[in-house]
Amino acid sequence: MCGIFGLVSTKWQSEAAVAAQMIKHRGPDDFGMYQEESLCLIHYRLAIQDLSTAGHQPMWSADGRYCILVNGEIYNHWELRKTLEVKYNFNSLYDAETMLYAFVEWHTDSFKRLNGIFAAVIYDKHANELFIVRDPLGVKPCYYLDTPEGFAFSSELKAFDKLSDWDRSLDYKALFNYLNFLWSPGAQTPFEQVKKLVPGSFIRYNILKQEIVETFKYYEIPFNGNYDTKSEAEWIDLIDAGLQKAVSRQLLSDVPVAYFISGGLDSSLIAAIARKLQPNALLKGYTINTQMQSGADGFADDLPYAKQLAKLLNIELEIVSGELDYLREFEEMVIQLDEPQADVAPIYVAHIAKQARAKGCFVLLGGVGGDDLFAGYRRHQAVRYDKWLMGLPNGIRKLICKVGVSVMGKGPKSRRLRKFLARYQYETLDEVLAENYRWMDRQALLNLFSETIRNELESYDPAKILLENLSNIPGEQNALNKLLFWDMKFFLGDHNLNYSDKASMLFGVELRVPFLDLELIELSTRIPPELKVKNGVSKYLLKKVAERYLPKDLIYRPKTGFGAPIRKWIVTDYEKEVLNQLELLNSKSNNAFDMNQIRQLSMLNKNNQVDASYCIQSLLAIGYWMRKYELK
Repeated sequence: MCGIFGLVSTKWQSEAAVAAQMIKHRGPDDFGMYQEESLCLIHYRLAIQDLSTAGHQPMWSADGRYCILVNGEIYNHWELRKTLEVKYNFNSLYDAETMLYAFVEWHTDSFKRLNGIFAAVIYDKHANELFIVRDPLGVKPCYYLDTPEGFAFSSELKAFDKLSDWDRSLDYKALFNYLNFLWSPGAQTPFEQVKKLVPGSFIRYNILKQEIVETFKYYEIPFNGNYDTKSEAEWIDLIDAGLQKAVSRQLLSDVPVAYFISGGLDSSLIAAIARKLQPNALLKGYTINTQMQSGADGFADDLPYAKQLAKLLNIELEIVSGELDYLREFEEMVIQLDEPQADVAPIYVAHIAKQARAKGCFVLLGGVGGDDLFAGYRRHQAVRYDKWLMGLPNGIRKLICKVGVSVMGKGPKSRRLRKFLARYQYETLDEVLAENYRWMDRQALLNLFSETIRNELESYDPAKILLENLSNIPGEQNALNKLLFWDMKFFLGDHNLNYSDKASMLFGVELRVPFLDLELIELSTRIPPELKVKNGVSKYLLKKVAERYLPKDLIYRPKTGFGAPIRKWIVTDYEKEVLNQLELLNSKSNNAFDMNQIRQLSMLNKNNQVDASYCIQSLLAIGYWMRKYELK
């Protein structure tokens, strides 16, 4: 894991080193820089494989034509190297060199052969071209800035803030996305001129012409409506073998490896498989003590389960304090994430990463992706009702929707029921499915913007990006698999993976995600949907695999994740401070929001007339982000 930064601009050449320092936390072990005329390439290295100076980057091919910068890991690089060694001489044990010569041999077709997590740039000196590529699921971040002043790319958006004289106009559609989803799917960021490189794609940039000449998608999640005919027992064997192979690959490291131990099924299963693969090894794990009321916002307490797992597997468990100063740490984390994501989970990830680094553990394996591949969220269980309810006459569905809005009660169950029933106002099943990701009614969110911005956004619906991307998998008609496609394509890359990477790399710790091994992803798309959720049991097959490793009380326990009592904080504990922060959303030069509507929303939320706490937290995140970038 590392940080990469580069630019093509005569104007910004003198600013490159200062800009790149904004990502130096990603690579505390080495620094490399290459400059010529308008081009500058910078690399900060976190040494995980081949700790010698042979791993220094920028790294050049023997003939001096190609140069590479990589942030990430190529887990199948030894397999690729066996093929390449027949023709090329290698000077290191580093996977970056394997990726370099794979490109020399197969050019952009090499990207399809890589099983790993990476964002990389390859410079072809003879052709005067840059190739910037991102891994298939977007585990590693990559942003680019394309302006008349020049072109720049970076592992983190914050580096661009140190470059002068580019148009910092806001993308209000993206801000609408953050309010709607709590994250923004696809290429959009809060800046119109800054884009995310979409996972599974690459850019070819011509340095002489100073333009992007090609954007190509080399990978799509392979949902196609075709499922393998196998028995339940055969599937359990295949998933077990696939997970063992994925964990084995991701144990590749020349520095100590440790584990996230949340007490949940996914991270517990990864740790249990690691114990099977390394029966005599010293395993270290890290868990968080959130010190929250176990019933707050419908969450269960994870810590007892984490302790139980550690004892079962003989893991040396470090319990990290989850006590936090909510608003201060939330503001700091929003800035670190580069995007106004309204989630406190990255704060807990950062607490764990900081402690792991202090204890000498620079790699952590976690359970991210288990829910997204094997159907572990509540929305995946709800699908079984959707087809039946959508078959009812329109009038009856509208009545159900109306009843749903009027459901009384203040607890988590009432809140979820209201949200679930309100979805049936839509005409098609796909639209109903997309509503799973929306936190509040579209019109209610639209009303939060000022009249001018509201008029701009009147015809825009954030759900469209989800619905339009279904055209990428035309053969897949199953409702559950459509949700899983969106989870893998957007919810992971644009939300969970972004915050997991940024929060862990803040302290120079690499987070690995065995569930997102490419072979395991492809296997999951071939599983019949009725075996993913069976008899109302989510992650049915994965739980059957887990029964080989874990006791049932760890497998069939209440789901939590990195939960936090957001509603309690917003309405009670930090009410005055939150209201004060919301009043700072607008300024003399940027009146994007309707403050009267925001005040009214806060009051309705306090009185439990609407469920808007996460929307309010999203407004807080947007305000913090805007003030950081001096959009006053």
